[in-house]
Amino acid sequence: MSEAVSALGGARFEGLAVVEDCGLSGMITLRGDLSAAAVKKAALAGSGCAVPGERKAVVSDKGALLWMSPDELLVLCPYDEVGARVAAMTKALGKAHALAVNVSDARAVLRLSGPKAREVLAKLSPVDLSPEAFGVGDLRRSRIAQVAAAYWLEDEESFRIICFRSVAEYVFGVLKVAAAKGSAVGYF
Repeated sequence: MSEAVSALGGARFEGLAVVEDCGLSGMITLRGDLSAAAVKKAALAGSGCAVPGERKAVVSDKGALLWMSPDELLVLCPYDEVGARVAAMTKALGKAHALAVNVSDARAVLRLSGPKAREVLAKLSPVDLSPEAFGVGDLRRSRIAQVAAAYWLEDEESFRIICFRSVAEYVFGVLKVAAAKGSAVGYF
């Protein structure tokens, strides 16, 4: 059996901000009526978190839960726990019209951190990332340059970014360019 590896093999870049591969991450898509008791129960079973508000991310000591759309959540957990968590979520869903699916190997997770992280990401995404408009726990599904991505602010200087595995190298590369020393805009 082959060994799982992250899309970027631990890549790291330091410039105006630090861009780094977060390694393997367990990810479970949960689709269904987010107001349904069974879906809420499954979300809690998978992440240890209650369903977040629209465009929000919540974190517990067990994992994280991200609002992805009106009928979709993304559970983050340790990579080696995905199978057990999907099973627990499926059991919690019972006969509800909903779905919990392991999407871990289809996606990559990066971290963008440092005092200029907002500025770096703002160069690449059409979202108001000013501190007044985008705070800790805020999440967006948008674009980074030419590709789809989701990201949220973990703390005042750190973003987590999720993209498809197939474009992880591209996302890492455009973040490196935007974070290159000497490229500060000084907007934030």
